[in-house]
Amino acid sequence: MGGPTVTIVRTGTANTASVVAAFGRLGTRAVLSDDPDAIAGAPMVVLPGVGSFSAGVERLSATGVDRAIIGRVDQNRPTLGICLGMQLFAGSSDESPGVAGLGVIDANATALPGSVSVPQLGWNRIEADPGCRILRNGEVYYANSYKLDAVPVGWRGAMTTHGDRFVGAIERGPVVLCQFHPELSGAFGAGMLGRWIEIAGGVPC
Repeated sequence: MGGPTVTIVRTGTANTASVVAAFGRLGTRAVLSDDPDAIAGAPMVVLPGVGSFSAGVERLSATGVDRAIIGRVDQNRPTLGICLGMQLFAGSSDESPGVAGLGVIDANATALPGSVSVPQLGWNRIEADPGCRILRNGEVYYANSYKLDAVPVGWRGAMTTHGDRFVGAIERGPVVLCQFHPELSGAFGAGMLGRWIEIAGGVPC
């Protein structure tokens, strides 16, 4: 397959088939890796994730991928986090007290309120900041029990409401973190991934 290549982190806790398929539909070759050197040097990297915060952190630490991911974000290199993959960029999560996340963003993941269905499974709307380049207003697919409550300083974001108002996604240059699943969000998600690929391709790596 021609076109750019995206490296998807093999976390051991994520169903990556839908992510690989989504990029394939966009003409992008997807490869799986848990090699920190390959991930550090890849043009574009996706960190997906399902399951618990502690299991995700443990896997990244055991393979050394945690340092590679932190380095990529520090260097503003094209990186996409999805669902748990987004929460892992935070410093901590109420799901796993005492477990340190990647700490790329100054945030703590908190639980969705008990007044609504948890986990949130299905479609919901995001409203993006006007200055976003990759994120847009639209309907996206969620599967989450935890969330980030505020857009970190230095980032632009899109918000969602499910009981509480929370962060649906954030972006800073070619680094994008999504609580929702763009690979399951139909044409809207495909459009977002396409914009990320286009912007990522214009950033020197």
